[in-house]
Amino acid sequence: MSDLKAILAGQRAAFMEQLPVSAATRKDRLKRAAAMIGDNAERFCDALSEDFGHRSREQSMLTDIASSVAPINHAIKSLDKWAKPERRPVQFPLGLLGAKAWIEYQPKGVIGIIAPWNFPVNLVMSPLAGVLAAGNRAMVKTSEFTPRVAALFEEVVGQYFTPEELAFVSGGPDVGKAFAELPFDHLIFTGATAIGKHILHAAADNLVPVTLELGGKSPVIVGKSADLKQATERVALGKMLNAGQICLAPDYMLVEADQEAAVVAGLKAAASSMYPSLLANPDYTAIINDRHFQRLGDLLDDARAKGATVEAVNPANEDFGASNARKMPLHIVTNVTDDMAVMQEEIFGPVLPIRRYDGIDDAIGQVNQRDRPLGLYYFGSDAGERRRVLDRTIAGGVTLDDVIFHISMEELPFGGIGPSGMGAYHGHDGFKTFSHAKSVYKQARLDVAKLAGLKPPYGKATMASVKRQMKG
Repeated sequence: MSDLKAILAGQRAAFMEQLPVSAATRKDRLKRAAAMIGDNAERFCDALSEDFGHRSREQSMLTDIASSVAPINHAIKSLDKWAKPERRPVQFPLGLLGAKAWIEYQPKGVIGIIAPWNFPVNLVMSPLAGVLAAGNRAMVKTSEFTPRVAALFEEVVGQYFTPEELAFVSGGPDVGKAFAELPFDHLIFTGATAIGKHILHAAADNLVPVTLELGGKSPVIVGKSADLKQATERVALGKMLNAGQICLAPDYMLVEADQEAAVVAGLKAAASSMYPSLLANPDYTAIINDRHFQRLGDLLDDARAKGATVEAVNPANEDFGASNARKMPLHIVTNVTDDMAVMQEEIFGPVLPIRRYDGIDDAIGQVNQRDRPLGLYYFGSDAGERRRVLDRTIAGGVTLDDVIFHISMEELPFGGIGPSGMGAYHGHDGFKTFSHAKSVYKQARLDVAKLAGLKPPYGKATMASVKRQMKG
């Protein structure tokens, strides 16, 4: 692992040598980052499909290629505005005497990025937009579950960046552990909550500030006033995108008992319309590997054994048992209870439990009895009920009348809270996350210390200053 330390040392030395990092340098790096993805888009899509067993090319273009380039372009356009020093007021009467205060946004140095497997291009490049806009260098640890994407990054990065600007490393848990233990100036990890705890422990020894983008069970509350056709279509789309392998995927639905049958019917109709077949359908992505495929099957077996009703949406009546393609249809699970694993673990696949609720306060209570989620979704036109859901629940972010979409708004901070994460990035918030907001105070020319009674011998001016500061 000494090579990791050598890369970090090289990047930090180059960073310190270059300070300050000009806007032109930052924009140049951002343009090269966009080119690295844009020039190699087809190859990245091929690598993604190989790693997954099958992954929709169009989906990869949407969720990993375009969604990587867009935040970089946004950062290029916004950089001059973001990087401006920010004037702050000074206390009376210092401002009148000529004192000034402001904040300067400085790069932190070398940022570590630990990327997950589910969107292994986007979840490198999206944080990198903020990292490079802020003037930093970066080291990236790619996921061992997407080795072809990792190898492609390592192959092409040298055409666009020097190792002192951007470096990629790959490997298993041992490399991940060594990477997390490096004394970065900031570390961002995207992945499972259980791993996030280990990352935080590793970073603590070097007091490295950490942004954790984790997951959890993101609920969908279907209000009494919801348009059920629209709601079920949008939930089915969000749940089946990337075969549900999304940290923000709708994890379970909460519906009024008398609307449950209509919701189930709507989900079936929407899923069948979008994916009339699955096994040979190029639009539908496979489960990443055998272990995750088995885990999802175990969740369903556990639910059935404990009394749940499980319905697979299989419009073409395909024989999934005879296939080794790791394609899994949408499974709708009803009569769900809290003792089922499907209500205790983040699902991360095309399995959708439906819970009944009796009145909106019951729905809110069911959400609040669980860990705070990364996302929360509410469908309904009742403004009072919507406000009550927003006020009485705490989640990383919320999309109203749809799912997942808040992540694609570049000027909304993206992050979790509690077990679903800490810190946020995207847009201006990402620039600030990866910058140090340095306070600068310029003193007035007058002898302020004497005027304020700060200089011994203390006397009337001192007590007048004390009184003024304590005054409401």
